[in-house]
Amino acid sequence: MTIATQLDNAEALTVRVAELYYEDDKTQDEIGTILGITRWKVGRLLSLAREQGIVRISIVHPRSRQPGLERQLRERFGLTDAVVVSDSASGGDLQDRVTRAAADYLTSLRLASDSLGVSWGKTLSAVADHLEDDWARAVSVVQVNGGVSLTTTVDTAAATAVTIARKGTGSAALLPSPAILERAETKRVIESDRTVAAVLALASRASVYLYSAGVTDGTSALVDSGYLTPGDLAQLVARGAVGDVVGRYINASGAIVDPELDERTIGLSLDQLRAAQTAIFVVAGAPKHDIARAVVSSGLCTVVVTDEATATALLSAS
Repeated sequence: MTIATQLDNAEALTVRVAELYYEDDKTQDEIGTILGITRWKVGRLLSLAREQGIVRISIVHPRSRQPGLERQLRERFGLTDAVVVSDSASGGDLQDRVTRAAADYLTSLRLASDSLGVSWGKTLSAVADHLEDDWARAVSVVQVNGGVSLTTTVDTAAATAVTIARKGTGSAALLPSPAILERAETKRVIESDRTVAAVLALASRASVYLYSAGVTDGTSALVDSGYLTPGDLAQLVARGAVGDVVGRYINASGAIVDPELDERTIGLSLDQLRAAQTAIFVVAGAPKHDIARAVVSSGLCTVVVTDEATATALLSAS
């Protein structure tokens, strides 16, 4: 028998073992009896089938993750952790799966009598909705940036913080102020108010932060809430803005693009966010690839929860 024939026979045996195990639901003992080989060899051939790509196993549950990409993200960007949801998983849209994964991750931290700083927006609202009752014990939730709406839009900032706190059997400290003021002088007056100052102090001392990011298009929450006009947004884009983090617009390097606007913005600063021990960034979808890259590469988060395509885009960036 030639070496080529032996190799062909070995491959055929490997394929047959895989067929009996994965397609006919035979046990390894049954396969050994059928083919006249030991149970040990059956197990070895099944491993070989996976190694050679004869068998490919895909988890299609909505909560399935991509451990290889998660490891690469941690190593590439020095993250404490990463959660990457599979793009091929079925069940729910991408945003729904990522925000559910963020809720699962937050629950896994087992917060008890801890303080959690949260931002607001559609992504954070969805995370709050996915949290189960009793996900934490006596958690103190604090709103980290202003969010009193200037339009008739529902005040999602307060609702998000309250929902997270209620489900975590805790309390919520709300920031009773707009996100952006017309004048820096007005901002300083509001920040000096005893109630506002107390909430900002709590926000600066939070144990964990949870936030997402906004984009620079018509879906911007800051435009929808009446803080900025489409024209304002166009000017920010001209200055290099790729999106906003806790209401602060940054460029691809993670730097503030409009210092004057930033001076009129109420809430946690980017320096405070960068100094955080645990800052969880939740982001999904192609429109947010640029802002995701800016946040992760500039040290604004320690944990990222995202989708497979966004993770791949982050890793492919030069």
